[in-house]
Amino acid sequence: MGWLSLLPPVLAILIAVWKREVILALLVAILAAETLLNNFNPFIGFLAAIDRISYVFSDAGNARILLFSLLIGAFLALIRQSGGVSAFVRWLLDTGLARGPRSVSLLTCILGVCIFIESNLSVLACGTFAQSLFDRFRMSRARLAFLIDSTCAPVSVLILLNGWGAFVLGLLQGYGLENPVSILIASISLNFYAITILILAFYTAWSGRIHGILAMHENALSSEPQAQAENANGKVVYFLLPLIILVGGIIGFMFYTGNGSLIAGSGSASVLYATCLATLVACILLSFNGMFRHRELVEISLRGMGELLPVVSILLLAFALGGSMQAMQTGAFVAGMISEALPLWLIAPVVFLCACCISFTTGTSWGTFGILVPVAIPIALATGISPALLLAAVLGGGVFGDHCSPISDSTVLSSLASGCDHLLHVKTQLPYSLTAGGISLVLFALAGL
Repeated sequence: MGWLSLLPPVLAILIAVWKREVILALLVAILAAETLLNNFNPFIGFLAAIDRISYVFSDAGNARILLFSLLIGAFLALIRQSGGVSAFVRWLLDTGLARGPRSVSLLTCILGVCIFIESNLSVLACGTFAQSLFDRFRMSRARLAFLIDSTCAPVSVLILLNGWGAFVLGLLQGYGLENPVSILIASISLNFYAITILILAFYTAWSGRIHGILAMHENALSSEPQAQAENANGKVVYFLLPLIILVGGIIGFMFYTGNGSLIAGSGSASVLYATCLATLVACILLSFNGMFRHRELVEISLRGMGELLPVVSILLLAFALGGSMQAMQTGAFVAGMISEALPLWLIAPVVFLCACCISFTTGTSWGTFGILVPVAIPIALATGISPALLLAAVLGGGVFGDHCSPISDSTVLSSLASGCDHLLHVKTQLPYSLTAGGISLVLFALAGL
């Protein structure tokens, strides 16, 4: 649909910034997209928009992520009400592992780097681990959201021993490449955006310095979610055991769903299975020690799910808008804007910019990979440019756009895991992402030269 295919995502972004209401922005964008797809008929577009949202549940992966996002609310509410989180924080303070803001921030970043197997697992584990610690040392949840979002996805795309690597490796097949694995490995050192944003995250954690909009919000902790009352008799095991079950369960179920192969496992299925198991373990712990009755556990779980219902709604609508964008071929249109007449040294930065635009407007890094890798690799083979360089430009640009986009599932999940307002997370992270993106653009141009 040409330039018209850019209208819905632009509408979503403008309304989200203007009204500070993501759900309204996504609904308007979906309605606009479906109206355009149905010959500018607003009534048919309205009905098609309802169908588009309903079709989200027809994809098993999307449905699992939505269920997981609800269940994790129950899980967090249970371990919070058990007093296990407070007990764990006291234990960390007593042992000296959490001595202050620097050590807490570094522990969060290191945990995000270590759990590179699945990005959702990394985000969830880091957010669950750090929320109360950040509250304890008067650091905002927006800072936590930035650290986990800027650690987990970049690490997943750098350490490719996971589903990300398997997906990209599959995209590299069929082009007559002598050794696709070596190209994938060579792209790691050239993925300037992922490396730069990781450096910025660790700089923030080590120095304690924050900049831009994040600095303006750091002291406004009254706008952050306040900790709810917890049981004073809580034990560390009430927090650690369910969390270990969650993390270990995801790894185990990755092997299970991949028939013995970790890389081939289903991330969405593994996260859902493990969340259900961890929530069940938390319920059993709190039931057997007589702390709560069955009815109270159900009420706590439902309240926890209710707290995350707005975030789950955003995720649902973001998936629906992604489907509309795919039908309009927005990504293909942006990819087609790459000119064959460009100087060779400009191709890598232009591919990076295109990946940024596609990921930003569609809200998906994996979708960007699927669109641009089949464009970038033939360009590399035809021009003699290193395929690893153009692959790194696609991967880095996909993650950059994902970090900046308010309709990205990654930003939504990071907001969810950290307990931060979604739009606040997007706004406070944007200056850091733009800085890393600008540096990366220059580096890709130098690499092209």
